[in-house]
Amino acid sequence: MGTSPDNKSTDHIAVIGGGWAGCAAAVKLAQAGRRVSLFESSRVLGGRARRVEIDGRTLDNGQHILLGAYRATLQLMKTVGIDAGKALLRLPLQMRYPAHTDGMDFIAPRLPAPLHVLVALVKAKGLTREDKMALARFSTTARWMGWQLYDDCSVAELLERYEQTERLTRLMWTPLCIAALNTPPQRASAQVFLNVLRDSLGARRAASDMLIPRTDLTALFPQQAATFIEQCGGDIVCGRAVESISPHALSQTGSPSVRWQIRFKQIDDPASFDGVVIATGPEVAADLLEGICDTASLRALDYEPITTCYLQYPPQVRLDQAFYALVDDPQQAAWGQFVFDRGQLSVDDADSAGLLAVVVSAAGDAIAQGHAALTEGITNQLAQQLQNPLLKTPLWSKVISEKRATFSCTPGLLRPDNSAMPPGLALAGDYVAGDYPATLEAAVQSGIKAAELLL
Repeated sequence: MGTSPDNKSTDHIAVIGGGWAGCAAAVKLAQAGRRVSLFESSRVLGGRARRVEIDGRTLDNGQHILLGAYRATLQLMKTVGIDAGKALLRLPLQMRYPAHTDGMDFIAPRLPAPLHVLVALVKAKGLTREDKMALARFSTTARWMGWQLYDDCSVAELLERYEQTERLTRLMWTPLCIAALNTPPQRASAQVFLNVLRDSLGARRAASDMLIPRTDLTALFPQQAATFIEQCGGDIVCGRAVESISPHALSQTGSPSVRWQIRFKQIDDPASFDGVVIATGPEVAADLLEGICDTASLRALDYEPITTCYLQYPPQVRLDQAFYALVDDPQQAAWGQFVFDRGQLSVDDADSAGLLAVVVSAAGDAIAQGHAALTEGITNQLAQQLQNPLLKTPLWSKVISEKRATFSCTPGLLRPDNSAMPPGLALAGDYVAGDYPATLEAAVQSGIKAAELLL
């Protein structure tokens, strides 16, 4: 490894992919004094959590919730100069349905853990004594087990094993599972679900807080990360797609034995780097790594879609709180699982007044009916559950579907890792082996670990 007179490394490292994993890797490398060049094929940073411009509006390609347990993400946001207190609305753990639905109202007070969950459980409305006892039994048993299973199974099997009631499963466990893993409980990994519960419900009280972005997702981290990287002497190149990477042998005395050559699409001249972080989606990563290492685990992943339905109403339309859980019923085309009032969330609420975002996770069946049918089903659902006939007729609507939003987080899934990567290469992405499902925190953690491998 070469160094310059000011003791900064002269190593030049490429990061392929400007999503949250790539931006995290690039920030850590730049912070450590490496020269970084980040290449993103699209014109906007953020990957599957980015802003989009549609009909003159700035939206996100999906509505997100972060958790207080996202320590790596929150720390890296602080590193690049983001005030999380202003960029995120912090709310206590809650599962609150509209008042006139057959739902529940569960909200954790700001008390030390685990007292906050116990008090919330005692005060919860819409749950019977049997439901509350089942939840307490599950939480106590999971803590006693250290949140670990001897053999992984589906979330549905886990809930049945610990005798969770049908109502509690429908109103709490299923929405939490789908929101966290984007995989239905019948085929979602119980161990990964327990990992999420361990670091939120089972940790300090603030770890279970819900953090809702108040800016667009690109501004929330990737945009400021790019500024940080450039201030450290790095380069951000958007609209530059990588075609291939290959080892490039060197013979000069004192140089590494191998550097990595990158070829770009529609550009003749390749570029050479001392190391490369591949932070693309799994399919692109498999193509780039073909012939370099085994890509079977990358190509074996299955995927789950996430859909967000944006609905614009007159500015005076406003929810009683920032977001609600919704009672979903596919048989009635009531596909929505959560609704967010973007007017209450946006830093500049005047631009977003009357704009609702309805999230449909694991949305394969929902989008199969077409966007028009999906929108009609959701608007009828909102009008009925929020008891507001105006919600049947939005002024404007837009459905945004990420068909490969996350990998399908199934029991015992063998996810790709860096164990067989050659020196100078590292893989990053929310699909890389780790404790968490495909979340922003998983992406950021993988980016940090990839950077550490090259350091």
